[in-house]
Amino acid sequence: MKCIIIEDEIPAQNILLKYIEMTPGISCHDVFESTHNLSLSTLNEIDFIFLDIQLPEISGIEFLKNLDYKPNVIITTAYRNYAIEAFEEAVVDYLLKPFSYIRFKKAVFRVINHKYSASKTPNMNEEIFVYSNKTYYHIKKSNIIFFKAEVDYVNIILQNDKILIYDSLSNWVKKLSMYGFVQVQRSFLVNINNIDKVSGNEIFIKNYRIPIGNSYKKYFLKIIKNFI
Repeated sequence: MKCIIIEDEIPAQNILLKYIEMTPGISCHDVFESTHNLSLSTLNEIDFIFLDIQLPEISGIEFLKNLDYKPNVIITTAYRNYAIEAFEEAVVDYLLKPFSYIRFKKAVFRVINHKYSASKTPNMNEEIFVYSNKTYYHIKKSNIIFFKAEVDYVNIILQNDKILIYDSLSNWVKKLSMYGFVQVQRSFLVNINNIDKVSGNEIFIKNYRIPIGNSYKKYFLKIIKNFI
């Protein structure tokens, strides 16, 4: 697994590089002192990021908030007070400096387990409850076609129905990524088991045509190829 380090302090960079070298199965693709020169192609080439919060120009948290596609991220920081904000952006772990090699390894294993869970064949027999308009709806995940973000709401498109709930799309991305649901655009989370076809930059499901965002396409196609 390849990672990058985004850290502006040389001693902290050296510690991470030392720990990475001590850990079989992972390698450092590159080191950045800020997010300024970090390209989308680099993000597509790596498996996870070690990300500091206090960075020049833009903080690590703001960097994550501006990304359409959220990579696997391990936060490395000396500050405790950003933890809630960081986990709202779906980071895998939060390392407080100074951290030991044992704690570092635990964070790396969490990334590995997260990626393994996301690539497993989805179990579509599980069911969920959603709350809308003072009513709880019991629905099967297999009955969900896609989720669409609608400002402060999320529209759940089912085989024969729609349910509008007060929630964020990112919340459902975190909940359902291991069940065959993939975010394909800023506003769309799709159940890949219900896709009829993919052509160009569009997904076709029943009468729906869903656009694929450029920053999501490589990861989406990688997931699709796992089912071939």
